[in-house]
Amino acid sequence: MDRPRYLPQPDRLSILAATILLAYAVSRYIELEPRTLALQLPGVYLAVQINVYTLVSFLVIGLTAAGADWLLRDHPAIGQHGTIEHWLLPALTAWVIGQPLSSLPIGPLWWAGFGLGGGLLMLVLVAEYVAVDPDDVRQPAAAAGLTAVSFALYLALIVELRVEELRLFQIIPLLALGAGLVSLRTFHLRLRLWAVIEAALVAFLIGQFGAALYYWRISPATYGLILLGPAYGLTSLISSLADGESWRQALVEPILVLIVVWSAALWLR
Repeated sequence: MDRPRYLPQPDRLSILAATILLAYAVSRYIELEPRTLALQLPGVYLAVQINVYTLVSFLVIGLTAAGADWLLRDHPAIGQHGTIEHWLLPALTAWVIGQPLSSLPIGPLWWAGFGLGGGLLMLVLVAEYVAVDPDDVRQPAAAAGLTAVSFALYLALIVELRVEELRLFQIIPLLALGAGLVSLRTFHLRLRLWAVIEAALVAFLIGQFGAALYYWRISPATYGLILLGPAYGLTSLISSLADGESWRQALVEPILVLIVVWSAALWLR
């Protein structure tokens, strides 16, 4: 018998992607006075500025998660199963593409990012739809593609946060959260289970590593690549060990990736 091949309804997919991108486009024409939330601790003054782009980012993350659920509920194989694992990467994608759109001036580069971001978001949503059914002939390719995209988005997120020159107490929680979400999604794709403790461990270690490198005088791309290597390596190592591979087998892929990524980081510095 032929294995099933399901794709999302084009009208639902286009409506969801258009709504998310419209939120980013409209935000450029909304003017709200920035507010600063401050907290004075003994010897430390913490201040976070809230502006229209901050509000739109949270709005779009929630909109993307709800939209992904709406899109996936149409899948014949979803049944009564939850869809939360399929929200993570689309929400991260919407968050990452929104960062440069909020800072770039309106022009050819902004419109190019707008179009590429919309295309990437639609590809992620289609891949998540395909990945719902483990019997789909394209599921392994969709899972591999989602893993690759998730770590590429994490690298883009690190670079964007570094470019914005956020303070240490601002950037580290975001780096740890991103690493945790990416590893959690990868674990679920490879192991078909929620490895929350393992994802939290990856998030904690990457947060610590990012804090140690924060004051190094290196470029944002180098900073991102240095963190990307261990983030992927730890996720791959834990997944391989959970699959029953020996330590020798499980270490091959992380070491190779670490060598390649850190070599690129040294070249870019």
